[in-house]
Amino acid sequence: MGDSTGTLISPAQEKALGNSFFRSIRAQLKISYDPDVQQYIQSIGQKLVANSDNPTQDFYFFVVLSDDINAFAGPGGYIGINSGLILNSDSESEMASVMAHEIAHVTQRHIYRSYEASSRMSLPAAAAMLAAIVVATQAPELGIGALSAIQAGSVQMQIDFTRDNEQEADRIGIKTLERSGFDPLSMPIFFEKLQLASRYYGEGAPEFLRTHPVTSSRISDTRGRAEQYPYRQVPDSQDYRLIKAKLRAGSDKTKLNDLFVYFKNKIDQGTPEQRAAMQYGLGLTFIKKQRFSEAKEIFQSLNHRYPQQREYLTALAQVAVNQRDFETAKSYYLQLQQMYPGNPQYQFEYISILLKSSQPKLALQYLRLIDYRYQQHPRYYLLLARAYGNLDEDVNLHRYMAEYFYALGQTNSAIMQIELAQKDKGLNFYLSAILDDRLNFFQAEIQALKDLQM
Repeated sequence: MGDSTGTLISPAQEKALGNSFFRSIRAQLKISYDPDVQQYIQSIGQKLVANSDNPTQDFYFFVVLSDDINAFAGPGGYIGINSGLILNSDSESEMASVMAHEIAHVTQRHIYRSYEASSRMSLPAAAAMLAAIVVATQAPELGIGALSAIQAGSVQMQIDFTRDNEQEADRIGIKTLERSGFDPLSMPIFFEKLQLASRYYGEGAPEFLRTHPVTSSRISDTRGRAEQYPYRQVPDSQDYRLIKAKLRAGSDKTKLNDLFVYFKNKIDQGTPEQRAAMQYGLGLTFIKKQRFSEAKEIFQSLNHRYPQQREYLTALAQVAVNQRDFETAKSYYLQLQQMYPGNPQYQFEYISILLKSSQPKLALQYLRLIDYRYQQHPRYYLLLARAYGNLDEDVNLHRYMAEYFYALGQTNSAIMQIELAQKDKGLNFYLSAILDDRLNFFQAEIQALKDLQM
């Protein structure tokens, strides 16, 4: 862990801590697994990382489905961006400026220098503590309870970036932003908007302002640095417009009629690309209204005009699945896999359709082709469990459901699934040994968390 002498954890420990941290985040926050959203945020993140001061460091970017304006960095290069921040940005460069800032917090090791922990703290306990701090900023009713339990164990830890940390992240973030082809002025512009908004929010100010205080001097400093670069006009990508439309349409807090009116009113405004994004949002609203024929007509027109835009293909596939036209849906996801080879999210969608069309053996064949880097993903385990369940192989059904729950940070549920698998009468020695080993592992993690709360 980090300590006051500057000693830092090893790369292997950092990776393990990051993975455990992300499992805890999954257990408590709603994360988007939409293939288009994940493909987009990861591509923007990697573009920034490639132009950062540590381009070889591993990062994983994800979107938290929350209306709050926030972003956060965790150990192991895990960076979360709230959908609320994306929707409240007025340009792609503004969104990217926050991501570049968070990347700098990671590359400069601010996360590890911002807290001190007992040297006796286990990895799952440390990860749970970090996750509890993040969750307390996102969903106070969830996070405060977790923090209180841990503080009862006389262990104190906090992520509290200093003013110097923030200035350094701004300075390096602006440099990364400019190198990546974004507008460096977007950082002070976004900060100014947040500061102005905070005057109206009062105590309900955006969480980003509470974890990353924005002062007038900080805005002035970032503006001064940004103005050192030549002026450039950076247009938004169509992916950015479409992902904003998708996140808006996917919000559970907005009434369907309000969504319909929003997209309908903007459908004739702006450039052809901007109008297309509003048509796309309207089509997604039609899906939510179960008006599939009207949605399909919109997406077919958009796909004809913009055949390389992946979002229109996934939307057509979504309509086909809703209409139980699985062959058509599979053809769309095969096209997407050709456009984005190795993308696990489109592979998962294709396999899911195989299962819906009663082809579990074929689904297992495709699951074996998934790159090993993505075989720890919750959806990988869920699809494995469903495939084996469809084949009446209950031992493997429960075995992989256990891994699914563990990947989601629900270790107690994982233990229950292992115990169900152990009761199967057809259990062989090999599987029995695997189940015993995983049960011991899960139980040890639960005990470590209990020890922290004592």
